[in-house]
Amino acid sequence: MEFVLRTPDDLQRFLVEREIRAELLRDIGHTPTVPAAARALGVEPEQIIKTLLFLVERPGQTEPAPVVVISHGERRVDKAKLAERFGVGKKRVTLAPAETVAMLLGYPAGGVPPFGHANALPVIVDASIQEAVERHGGVIFGGGGDDRTMMRLTLAELLRVTNAEVLAVS
Repeated sequence: MEFVLRTPDDLQRFLVEREIRAELLRDIGHTPTVPAAARALGVEPEQIIKTLLFLVERPGQTEPAPVVVISHGERRVDKAKLAERFGVGKKRVTLAPAETVAMLLGYPAGGVPPFGHANALPVIVDASIQEAVERHGGVIFGGGGDDRTMMRLTLAELLRVTNAEVLAVS
């Protein structure tokens, strides 16, 4: 299946068109990990959010249902908590492979922004982000469309734009 990956320019257009209060920080260096991104930006790792795609196999469905999960820092998403939310066993929740991420969200794994995806999918924001960002004036940094671009925004703006469910999943 052919698809075209989106770029930070596509994300910038999305921000402008929807009047989203966020700023893309380009060419900050290679940021493949949360610690690398935090160092490049001069911020705490807990201010870095990551956008992950999980696949949930539900009874009676032929295809797994994708769900976007936004977590922070180096915290791991607890698949058991995610499974509980969807009423399935832990083994029915898997992290999507990079190709699926690119196909469904439109951005490469490692640079996925928290919104502006190719497909509108349900979004869960980990409740622990709220606790962490209170110490930093609500400012967070997420993927900006590739591994050299980050987006600066506030938690309030993230929640407004994504209309996410806030749930403790890490």
